[in-house]
Parts: sequence; C-alpha cells; structure tokens
Amino acid sequence: MAKISLNVNGKARVVDADSGTPLLYVLRDNLGLHGPRFGCGLGQCGACTVLMDGKSVRSCTLPTSAAQNKSITTLEGLGSVAHPHPLQTAFIAEQAAQCGYCMNGMVMARRPCSIKSPSNGLDIKQSLNSYICRCGTHLRIIRAIQRAANSSVKA
Repeated sequence: MAKISLNVNGKARVVDADSGTPLLYVLRDNLGLHGPRFGCGLGQCGACTVLMDGKSVRSCTLPTSAAQNKSITTLEGLGSVAHPHPLQTAFIAEQAAQCGYCMNGMVMARRPCSIKSPSNGLDIKQSLNSYICRCGTHLRIIRAIQRAANSSVKA
C-alpha cells in the first residue's frame, strides 16, 4: 500500500492503495463515488468512464498511480442535484435512462465535446460506438446530447 495523491472533482485527496489498483476501485471503495460503474472490468463497455485532465478514460483498467497529480472528474463532479450540468439536465429532460447503468459512461464520454459544439445524430452515434447500453434508449440519449449541445446555457 502507498499514499497516492489525487485531485478528484476539484478536491485534493490522498488514498492508501496499491499503485496498481484500478482507479475505479479507489473512486468507489475509498472515496465513495458511485457515478463510475463496474461493467465489464475490461475497459470495453464504458460504464467506468471518468475525465482525466478533460479527456474520457476507462477507470476500470487505469492503475491509480497513472492518475496521480491529474485532474479527475466523475459524474458527481459535473454538477449537483441543485445545479446539474446542462448535459445532466438534458438526460433528465429526455428521460434518457432506463436502467441508468450506462449513463455514467454516456455522459462522461460526451462531456468534453457535446457542450462545445452541436453534433448531428450520426456524429453522436459514432462517438458513443464503444459505449454499451443494453436497455436500448439510444434515441433518447442522442436527443439528450443534442439538447445539451443546443442549450443556451453553455458550460
């Protein structure tokens, strides 16, 4: 075990973990953040996606040591219940979650790009190609991302 310094959702955190422990486990088990989900454990489904220095990464295969001194943002760090991020607001408005398991990955995958510039449905589908939703709410997800991209509130 080692003391590892992380910056998670804008807060400096120190965790006691093995440097090879997947970041997902540290986020969920040590820091109590449950936005990132364990899906496949192989980095294939996207449920574990977080932002590291503004880029989407799969936290289930990323060793915690690779996140040291990087800025990590989880779903909880995008917005709050009182002040949700425009992308979160759009997902709620479009009722884009059925079971909700994939929502973390879908939102975190699109956060770096969806608010900056609107996308058409094909662009959105292609960008989410490696994110798995087993419930079939893809059309609602696409509408939510388009809504957020076109909203007057930009983040």
